Amino acid sequence: MTILIIALVALGVCALLVAVHRWLWIRLVRDTTAPGGLPRRVGTALTIALPLLSVAALTAGRAGAPFWLQQTVSWPGYLWLAVLLYLTLTMLVAEPIRALLLRRLAHRDPSGAVAAPPSAHSAPSSGTPESGTATATATASSSSAGAGAEPGAVLAADGAPRRAVPAAPGGGLSRRTFVARTVGGAAAAVALGTVGNGAYGVLRGPRVRRVQVPLAKLPRAAHGFRIAVVSDVHLGPVLGRAHAQRIVDTVNRTQPDLIAIVGDLVDGSVPDLGPAAEPLRGLTARHGSFFVTGNHEYFSGAEQWVEHVRELGLTPLENARRALPHFDLAGVNDIQGEREGSGPDFQAALGDRDRTRAAVLLAHQPVVIHDAVRHGVDLQLSGHTHGGQLWPGNFLAELANPTVAGLERYGDTQLYVSRGAGAWGPPVRVGAPSDITVVELASYQA
Repeated sequence: MTILIIALVALGVCALLVAVHRWLWIRLVRDTTAPGGLPRRVGTALTIALPLLSVAALTAGRAGAPFWLQQTVSWPGYLWLAVLLYLTLTMLVAEPIRALLLRRLAHRDPSGAVAAPPSAHSAPSSGTPESGTATATATASSSSAGAGAEPGAVLAADGAPRRAVPAAPGGGLSRRTFVARTVGGAAAAVALGTVGNGAYGVLRGPRVRRVQVPLAKLPRAAHGFRIAVVSDVHLGPVLGRAHAQRIVDTVNRTQPDLIAIVGDLVDGSVPDLGPAAEPLRGLTARHGSFFVTGNHEYFSGAEQWVEHVRELGLTPLENARRALPHFDLAGVNDIQGEREGSGPDFQAALGDRDRTRAAVLLAHQPVVIHDAVRHGVDLQLSGHTHGGQLWPGNFLAELANPTVAGLERYGDTQLYVSRGAGAWGPPVRVGAPSDITVVELASYQA
């Protein structure tokens, strides 16, 4: 039954995507180009090729395709998904504008084209001499009456000049084509500009965000302790070694006391992405760098990555706790690990600790906050949501997560959710800029 439901959902999604692409083809290709012309052939080819590249980008990794092929299809395929989202939204907004423009132009110009002057071939003829004489007379009369009319004027049956119908805007374009090109071009410009700006934000690297979090149990000696929170880097076919180096450089410039990588570091195997993760060796913090798994590690070989990050100098916290001088640092596996028998174990990580000490928990997904509350955690650091990544994705993220981004309190436990330092799928963020957060712990005794 589960497989049947998944198959039906997948079929429905495919049908929706086909319908959207066909609608966009009608509005942006068919309505704006001449039949048989090169622009129409190119537009039609792109309408077919781009969604196929998107499907290839989404499936190549799990299908075991060579990494070079994943990289080849991922850039155009994922970028098209982002363009598709905002092109669809802008065209939906533009649709009533298009209808209004067509109505107003039709009111001003009922025919939408320049009317041709009547010719002798259109005059009635019965084949009799009388009718021929009448036709000749009418033609001569019309010619005489129209001698003083403006060039291009249409003559009425009685020979009186009638006002010429103006040409459609755009130098001979039909009214419908002119409106289609104007509205479609504007919508495409908005969509491409939005995606371009969002891609620049990701490729530029995350910005540093600073948040102060007071903890009731934190001793005065730990006041000002700085934790650099890094989440959702998503090294993969799109974001590689250069992105990892940007993150390392940004983190090190903040001079943190401790670095916490809270999951979704990679989207791929160690053989493919080991070189991309190599810059992580350069992370420096007085109390070290720690790592917990995210759901994407379990899609990529969690055990292999746990061992690899250990080789890179990070300390994995697999349902474990480390006693620091002034508070406890704990970490739990991601809930995706439950399918492999290695999900989060709060009892193992927090069950036997001294509850008079402050506890900071690293957990990839915010949804485990209620377990953290039950185990007396003072602060949970999470990621996973990307802040929605692509507006209006934040509204969907709110349906699945207690907190999408920022700091919130749940009973005696505070939860901080980072928007993440990378991007999944399209290397684009709109309305949810990437960040590395420096959490500064504060003591009430200071």
